[in-house]
Amino acid sequence: MNKIRFWFRNARPTSLPQSVMPSVLAVFLALQTEDFSLIMALCAVAGVIAAHLSFNLFDDYFDYIRKRSDYRVELKHEGFRARVSKCTYLTSGAATVGELLAVCIITLLLALGIGILIFAYRGMPVLYIAVMAAALSFFYSAPPLRLSYHGLGELVIGIVFGPLNMAGTYYAACGQMDWEILFVAVPVGLLVMNIVYVHSILDFIPDKKAGKMTMAVLLDNQKAMLAVEGVIVFLPYISVIYGMLSGYLSLWYCLVFLTLPMAVSLYYMMQQYVTDPDRVFEPKPWMGPLNGWEWIREAGIEWFMIRWLTARNLLAFFCLIIIVICVFRALLA
Repeated sequence: MNKIRFWFRNARPTSLPQSVMPSVLAVFLALQTEDFSLIMALCAVAGVIAAHLSFNLFDDYFDYIRKRSDYRVELKHEGFRARVSKCTYLTSGAATVGELLAVCIITLLLALGIGILIFAYRGMPVLYIAVMAAALSFFYSAPPLRLSYHGLGELVIGIVFGPLNMAGTYYAACGQMDWEILFVAVPVGLLVMNIVYVHSILDFIPDKKAGKMTMAVLLDNQKAMLAVEGVIVFLPYISVIYGMLSGYLSLWYCLVFLTLPMAVSLYYMMQQYVTDPDRVFEPKPWMGPLNGWEWIREAGIEWFMIRWLTARNLLAFFCLIIIVICVFRALLA
């Protein structure tokens, strides 16, 4: 049990909302369909969790063997602002690279087993979606493609945890597709992408030092970074407006604009980070839950986590509002 807890903690469970919330949202969107299966829906969400944890651990594995994580410590000593908390379980000797690879494979096999079960029940469309998601996820960090090292990582995660994740869960839950799920999956995918893009701006110097070509490193320009952030964080709201005007989304979706102040706050914090990185921000109610804040402050990574957690919470609340819409719609039907 201690081993399971150890690996779960080091698989970065704080990032799970970026995959689980879209998956759960897809389940609620499928609630009123004729062939809805709660068992298949729960299996799909469980498969997403296993796949995401495997994805995170594989990312650590390939990052570590390519450029050992102690380079972040070196940057810190050189006076650069860098997180030194990634892969500490490897750099401290608490686990070996071989043990990490074994756990990566175990979690991947668990996700694969769940996928096979869903495939047996729902058929080929699930397989197509799963293969695309698995290939993009694996080659995010793995050779020979290393998509995250060529400026494509943010886009890959947005596609995998947004449209592919939601389409796969929706089909697993009800065995069909609908225009609504597609119009919801696009803004959700953008908000997932935003989490990773915020991460890449905050990790710009360490990633550049390691030769990791994130989107921020690829842009390598402060104004361009902020312009792209503005597009990614505000385009979801424009997408929802388009969906409502075209008749694919109901007017209830106006409620997602309750999250707009959080989006504006996040953009402002990112703008300040680029122009004045030493400015300190304190947690505010509209940022959502910032779990473990005292530990974060003690670790000296509050400058990173306040922005990253706000980006994560923006996605979570956006999804929660649509879930509430689905529940009310079901009650009124």
